[in-house]
Amino acid sequence: MKVLLLSIDSLRRDFLSAYQDTPTVLDYEVNTPNLDWFAEKATVFEQNYAGSLPCMPARREWHTGIQEFLWRPWGPIEPFDDTLPQLARKQGILTKLITDHYHYFQHGSHGYYEDYNGFEFIRGHETDAWKTTPQHPNGRLLDQTTNARTDPPDSVQFMNRVQYARNIANFDETDEEDFFAAKVFSRTADWIAENQEWDDWFCFVDSFDVHEPFHCPEPYASMYTDEDPRDASLPTWPYYGRVDEGQSELSDREIDFVKSQFAGKVTMVDHWLGTVFDTLTELSAWDDTMVIVTSDHGYMLGEHGWIAKNIMPIYDAIANTPLFVWHPESVRNDDRVSSLTSAVDIYATILSALGVSVPDQTHSQSFLPLLEGKATNHREWALYGMWGSSVNVADGQYTYMRPCNPDEPTYCYSTTMMDAWGYFTPTEPKQDVESGRFLPYTDTPVWRFEGPSFEQHDDIKLYDTDADPEQSTNLAGNHPAEQQMEDLLADALQVLKAPENQFERLGLTPPEAK
Repeated sequence: MKVLLLSIDSLRRDFLSAYQDTPTVLDYEVNTPNLDWFAEKATVFEQNYAGSLPCMPARREWHTGIQEFLWRPWGPIEPFDDTLPQLARKQGILTKLITDHYHYFQHGSHGYYEDYNGFEFIRGHETDAWKTTPQHPNGRLLDQTTNARTDPPDSVQFMNRVQYARNIANFDETDEEDFFAAKVFSRTADWIAENQEWDDWFCFVDSFDVHEPFHCPEPYASMYTDEDPRDASLPTWPYYGRVDEGQSELSDREIDFVKSQFAGKVTMVDHWLGTVFDTLTELSAWDDTMVIVTSDHGYMLGEHGWIAKNIMPIYDAIANTPLFVWHPESVRNDDRVSSLTSAVDIYATILSALGVSVPDQTHSQSFLPLLEGKATNHREWALYGMWGSSVNVADGQYTYMRPCNPDEPTYCYSTTMMDAWGYFTPTEPKQDVESGRFLPYTDTPVWRFEGPSFEQHDDIKLYDTDADPEQSTNLAGNHPAEQQMEDLLADALQVLKAPENQFERLGLTPPEAK
């Protein structure tokens, strides 16, 4: 079996025709003919939820089957992890990573690409530390990606965004082949063609698009707006936060423009993804290739007054992610699955498809039985969140968001002592630490040290996503499902053997203590 996993970073469901019942922030349709075609061919999963957020925590779930946000934030592969490419290689299966997702190559994110037989890194996206010239890049591009109101030229924010302008200084904004989606998916198509003699392979294609900055070449930049996309006053790289205040403040006109550039990127990604699908067709490779298309999370575009991700409540626009799966032997192709699935399940599903045993001590459950027609249900709950903040659970009808006590610490458990919030920069080793066998999924001793909690919201949130898919009416306070969902969250934490501190900071009673 050959398995192709395609991640499209930040892709929202409501921009895809396959999820046309999803409430949308748009008053126009986004052109995605290739994903539309694939959705008709494959199985569409309607209730797939993210897990550990954001970027690298999601990738540890995919690579190791560990739902890490209860124990650890952004960090490296651990020595005790059984990574998907490593397990596949031990069975003689060729493994490959193709990506422009530069976080794999930053401090604190090591261990992910090293287990592949080969990897290719397309340089230059976002703040990838690549180019150092020109010293003074395109002023108009800087105006569109920085905030003159809040960013002094010597600030870290400004310098980070200058990096992107330097990286793409030689790009032709009328030539889409200069841009990242074109490079990532063209290289993927070539690699598939070059490696067809292998009976078994696993290829992970991790496209950083449609992630910000939402800087598009033509024709995509003008496709969904009447504005001049090169108007220096219109932003292509919003700041995370409230749209009505502070650094992230945006007018209605600016929000509409951001939506149009996000949509343009979606269409660009779709176009170049089509080259991969075309290659599979030309090689008659669909008969022995499993293809999975998904995303790590979505991105808020003004809903509930928020832009971007991470710091706000984790609404379904972020958490309920697209998932399409083609399996040559599936009885559910050209069908839809309403069963609840979670991002962490991709690990066990791919290993099972490759004929590789799934390690016992993981949180991943293969949904291959759904595709084979051997099961109709998969999960009772899907847990998701960011380390140090609220913990959320979905049961397929309700979403429940439980805030944390910001005065109660969160503990980090890791074999490294990196600062839990120093994602990208080296930090001083921790002094106030203890070691022990704290993790339920390994006997390896790790360091345990204290970190902060932070509020994404200060109230319990409960939504009936069947009746209220926009999550506009918070039912918490007087709804009979509230206790049911609180109990479900507590049960899920117990099943995962979450640290006792998680119950304390969430104000929950462990089920065995009731």
